[in-house]
Amino acid sequence: RRRRSFLTFAGLTFIFLFMSAFGSYRAYEYSESVTFCGQTCHTVMKPEFVAYQASPHARVRCVECHVGGGAEWYVRSKLTGAHQLYSVTFNKYPRPIKTPVHNLRPADETCAQCHWPDKFWGTQLKTFNHYGYDEQNSPRQTRMLLNVGGGSTPSAGGATGIHWHMNIANKITYVSIDEQRQVIPWIRVEDRQGHVTEYRATEGNQLTPEQIARMSQRRMDCVDCHNRPAHIYLPPDKAVDDALAAQRMDATLPYIKKQSVALLSQHYDTTDQALNAISTGLDNFYRTTYADLYAQRTDAIKTAIGETQHIYETYFFPEMRTDWQTHPNNIGHYYSVGCFRCHDGQHMSSDGRVVRNDCNVCHTVLDQGDAGGSTKALNGEFRHPVALGELSKLSCATCHKANKPFQHPINLGDISQFRCVDCHAGKVWTRSAD
Repeated sequence: RRRRSFLTFAGLTFIFLFMSAFGSYRAYEYSESVTFCGQTCHTVMKPEFVAYQASPHARVRCVECHVGGGAEWYVRSKLTGAHQLYSVTFNKYPRPIKTPVHNLRPADETCAQCHWPDKFWGTQLKTFNHYGYDEQNSPRQTRMLLNVGGGSTPSAGGATGIHWHMNIANKITYVSIDEQRQVIPWIRVEDRQGHVTEYRATEGNQLTPEQIARMSQRRMDCVDCHNRPAHIYLPPDKAVDDALAAQRMDATLPYIKKQSVALLSQHYDTTDQALNAISTGLDNFYRTTYADLYAQRTDAIKTAIGETQHIYETYFFPEMRTDWQTHPNNIGHYYSVGCFRCHDGQHMSSDGRVVRNDCNVCHTVLDQGDAGGSTKALNGEFRHPVALGELSKLSCATCHKANKPFQHPINLGDISQFRCVDCHAGKVWTRSAD
């Protein structure tokens, strides 16, 4: 009898331990899944989850970047997760979710596991498609070579180009005075030989050595430029350009670029309100302004409405107060300050050296063109369609706003039906078909 009792107890204990181990593993597996990260706290994480699904990293699990391998960072993630659980339970979380994540694992231990720094070098061809706010949605294209550079082997020519900033050959440390790391008044560069150069802002936010010593200094890594690798919130101008270029929206519909961007840029309290406004706005515009076209091309208009709504649902989240303006993208410098946080020509060392803002350091323009022909680039430099004179020294984002047409310095009313060249004849760069 005792033997039977013991065997029964041992059998039940084994089953219990087996089921506990199996259940624990399944719980661990679920907690590491994209579903857990993105959908368990649906309202809170909806912007990140939706944008992630539309990103180049949609097939990479959240934990591969936010946690990585090893027990140490797994434990850290669970400890910080306890605070997040409290915030969600008692509705204490911020809207929008703040970025950057200050306790994120260093990129050398996550990004670099797939994106091997030594093998990223050379140049890459990049084509930019833009459409005008005029009736014809006039297309314009710029082709350039991005001087990616990078690498550390002799065959790669050493660390050069954009990836000169990587920690392969240079150690860059900086101080920012805002939470999103958009304002950088001090930079320290240490090369492979141990030579140190410090650059300080000569205008605006200038810091004393004592202030710098008291502030948190960050060592630059991948996410200082690639800060939106998986949660990209495109601005209206860029999102509509992409849709037109991919023919998801008919570029022959008059003013479709202007109307779509205007509707996407309005303030809405809820997503449903936005979707209704987009549908009503585009439908009413074509029905009242282009009655004949409205009768003949109903399907194209409906497709444009659907695509504009899809853009809004993918990149705009009013319930969480999240969009491209709350989460600026540091890649490039067209819609946000980006590269010009440092490369503004206003950071100088004690011996007079300046952090350059020479365009050719990072990219070489091959040609630019529109419906009237193309222009070969001279010495790889970008040429604005209109000769800007002294204004050419301004950054792109000064005039080009991602949620509205270009604002002329003089109030000329609604000039969206005109092209720059209609008024600025004689001040336009010469174009040629070759």
